[in-house]
Amino acid sequence: MNESFLEALKKRVLLFDGAMGTEIQKLDPKPQDFPDNKDGFNDGLILSRPEWIKQIHRTYLKAGADCIETNTFGSNKFKLDEYGFGAQTIEFNKRAAELAREVCNEFQDKPHFVIGSMGPSGFLPSSNDPDLGQKPLDEIINAFDLQAEGLILGGVDALLIETSQDILEVKLVIEACHIAMKKTEREVPIIANITLDQYGKMLLGTNVQSAYTTVSDMGIDIFGLNCSTGPDEMTPSVIWLDEQQDLPILVVPNAGMPHNEGGKAVYKMAPDQLSKKLGEFISKYKNIKIIGGCCGTTPEHIAELRKIIDKH
Repeated sequence: MNESFLEALKKRVLLFDGAMGTEIQKLDPKPQDFPDNKDGFNDGLILSRPEWIKQIHRTYLKAGADCIETNTFGSNKFKLDEYGFGAQTIEFNKRAAELAREVCNEFQDKPHFVIGSMGPSGFLPSSNDPDLGQKPLDEIINAFDLQAEGLILGGVDALLIETSQDILEVKLVIEACHIAMKKTEREVPIIANITLDQYGKMLLGTNVQSAYTTVSDMGIDIFGLNCSTGPDEMTPSVIWLDEQQDLPILVVPNAGMPHNEGGKAVYKMAPDQLSKKLGEFISKYKNIKIIGGCCGTTPEHIAELRKIIDKH
């Protein structure tokens, strides 16, 4: 049971969990469920409704996930500042990691890993946008350094930079992770994810080749694709990444492309459809070492992916 995350990765394909936000919505939260009645502050539920978050983690582990992501997608200092919790960034992220670890410790059948989720800042440092592109780079590094420090202190097994839309920000967050590791004197693996549209481009036009080349030698351990599209649209990028035969690859798509229905994004790829496609991926592309689900995926999707991995 002392197997490390990277040791496990060398031996088998690991399964991440599915979406957090949609599972929270199923609980029909009211403003009073959030800290200080700050409606929509999903990450804050680790403080006000920790049992909800633990139950979601638990459901994914019961479905067969090897790894659960902390409920910290929007817990960098910038995002927490919006809700009045920026000054508590380290302690906030530490608590979220500890919460996930507590649930993992309930499952003694095999090793389970806690992955520290680090979503985007909300800024686009590569752009010339008068609002989104003007944030000083050292402030971005500091915002993520504090988050990474808290996650590491809380005992995560890896740091996950996810749903990234600006490759410059990815570079800054990787740097922040290395700074946090030096401060805490603890090394953990870094997973750098980007999100691509259906044409294989990041929001500001960077393709997978450029993104990978930019960050692959920055001391990261895994490179990945998550969110934005379903697995079909990711195929050309997955093929190219597998051909590099360099870093292990993560592939965590949405449950298909989103459809706008009544102003809401709806994802229609059924569990068996998603598992069939990702099963093809891990059979064809040997560098894919992690699969899982992003937006629209449920414990049912993860349960089907578990069957595919076990069969593989």
